[in-house]
Amino acid sequence: MTNTHLTLNNGVEMPALGFGVFQTPPDETVEAVSSALSTGYRLIDTAAAYANERGVGDAIKASGLSRDDVFIESKVWISDYGYDQTLHAFEKSARKLQVDVIDLFILHQALPGEFDKTIAAYTALETLLAEGKVRAIGVSNFMVDHLTTLLAQTEIVPAVNQIEVHPYFQQRELQAFGKDRGILPQAWSPIGGITSYRGDDSQSTFNDPVIVAIADAHGKSAAQVMLRWHIQNGVQAIPKSVKPARIAENFDVFDFELTHDEIARIDALDTGVRGGPEPEVITLEAFGRDIPEN
Repeated sequence: MTNTHLTLNNGVEMPALGFGVFQTPPDETVEAVSSALSTGYRLIDTAAAYANERGVGDAIKASGLSRDDVFIESKVWISDYGYDQTLHAFEKSARKLQVDVIDLFILHQALPGEFDKTIAAYTALETLLAEGKVRAIGVSNFMVDHLTTLLAQTEIVPAVNQIEVHPYFQQRELQAFGKDRGILPQAWSPIGGITSYRGDDSQSTFNDPVIVAIADAHGKSAAQVMLRWHIQNGVQAIPKSVKPARIAENFDVFDFELTHDEIARIDALDTGVRGGPEPEVITLEAFGRDIPEN
């Protein structure tokens, strides 16, 4: 019913739906990723700052799957920005993931107050791409001004921009800016899990009456409807869970299709309220942390 893969701007194919491990404790990561791989996920998204790359690597290694069958994505943390530092960040991540090549390697945040370090880090990604150590490069949580400056000072257009996107926070202008330049939007918190942390369940995407009504009409869950919404909008999504039943449920989204009216109704839910940190407040002083060697 839908192509299960998306093609990046350099021709590399990636699954349209992946599995995320943000905030998954290291001791739970192997089991969660193993469950995801058994379910059928073939893209695993992690990051140096998550402190669970080792668990991701262990799970992939134990899965028995060919390395070519699993798309691995990871991110460089801001503490490792700078040309040489970012080259070394790759070595740290590859060692923990137990691979020679990372399929998609991206910058985790912009450093607005020290954008020269951001440029240097991205230039290192370009070097890694040229050397064949990564198959595609990109960014995360970059706003239009960050992308504009990056594009003016570097050679390779990012393949993806991983950003907060869910029905309550859609960042349509940012998505459009990227898509016009060949940058694929990739959604973190794609089912709005971040909206559940505010203490008021009535404000959660999972209980939204519009989404629930659409889910009931299709015999699906609210989460499945939201993931389907991403897929039909051409947005790559990386839901996370540690519960096998939920992991399987989130993957079961390729057997139904939302109507144009249903998509429009979900589009109309945008509140413009960001759940994650404001990209402009990211500084080394406030958010810096050492990324271990092993």
